[in-house]
Amino acid sequence: MAIPSSLTSATLCGASVFPKAALACSSEFPSNLSSPFESSKICLTSFPPASKKNATWNLTRNVAPIQGIRCHAMQVETRECFTAGKKFQLSDVIEGQQFDREMLSAIFDVAREMEKIEKSSTQSEILKGYLMATLFYEPSTRTRLSFESAMKRLGGEVLTTENAREFSSAAKGETLEDTIRTVEGYTDIIVMRHFESGAARKAAATANIPVINAGDGPGEHPTQALLDVYTIQSEIGKLDGISVALVGDLANGRTVRSLAYLLAKFKDVKIYFVSPEIVKMKDDIKEYLTSNGVEWEESSNLMEVASKCDVVYQTRIQRERFGERLDLYEAARGKYIVDKDLLGVMQKKSIIMHPLPRLDEITADVDADPRAAYFRQAKNGLFIRMALLKLLLIGW
Repeated sequence: MAIPSSLTSATLCGASVFPKAALACSSEFPSNLSSPFESSKICLTSFPPASKKNATWNLTRNVAPIQGIRCHAMQVETRECFTAGKKFQLSDVIEGQQFDREMLSAIFDVAREMEKIEKSSTQSEILKGYLMATLFYEPSTRTRLSFESAMKRLGGEVLTTENAREFSSAAKGETLEDTIRTVEGYTDIIVMRHFESGAARKAAATANIPVINAGDGPGEHPTQALLDVYTIQSEIGKLDGISVALVGDLANGRTVRSLAYLLAKFKDVKIYFVSPEIVKMKDDIKEYLTSNGVEWEESSNLMEVASKCDVVYQTRIQRERFGERLDLYEAARGKYIVDKDLLGVMQKKSIIMHPLPRLDEITADVDADPRAAYFRQAKNGLFIRMALLKLLLIGW
């Protein structure tokens, strides 16, 4: 069970409390009670540790306060605390909706510190003694290797299985839950990619150690979205007031789904959806954006959209999601290409992004243009994943 990011800690009369609720304390209590220990409600004194999962937050259980002190609930405002030594607010990283902009800013600050560590000639030992397991049921190059590099650069060690769908006990019929229960006995954190949407949430509900979703089928890819937003901020210099074109396979692309969730945290953002009809963005994302006041528009004219945008986020048409309907795949692919002609209409300070791998949706002659940010984007994945491993395992 992931602990919600909205939980913060405030202290009145020595008791930890929930967001917007605190304790007013008094030495007086009604004469009809034999002691102040009766009908007292609250109190957890701290957040659960990183190994966390089965903690229960109980506001109705009678708990004895300090002798002579009566505690009452009242409303207060609290703020997130990102102080060194504090526990990270999340116990797992499963979806883009977990993050708010304050947490994103704090994570990006840690990522910038990770950039310094990566450039240093001195080996970091921040995560010395920790083990990370990468459990990948689908192919991966950048995500798996950047996580493994991140762990090693911070002094940790890696246990890895590639193509777990065929070369693990899953091929023998073992359930995901049993695999997770087994693997958590060998490691301190699990990074998992799976072919089924929702598999990461299931793994997190099972595990008693942190789980990071490295992509769950057509569901979400939150760490990719984090590095994408980090890249936009680094390249454009802002996140409020930007316009972004999401292009390509928007129905099956987990990266664009997670990115849309994160972009919704910022002000005056406009999102354009440009895709073949058969792989249009799903309604749940559109409804989420609308409910959060984010302006969005569907278009079939990439040239027109690209001329207005700060970011053109291209994605490949995912053949593996079409099953045996290769006719539909062939009908969708090749419709929207980023090439020299598109560069000609784009703004001088705009950027082109892609989660990679690419096929033919960005031509190779675009690579030399300074607006082609996709390889810098991939490198940023290392810093974001270093930051997340550090935060999940040892805190701020």
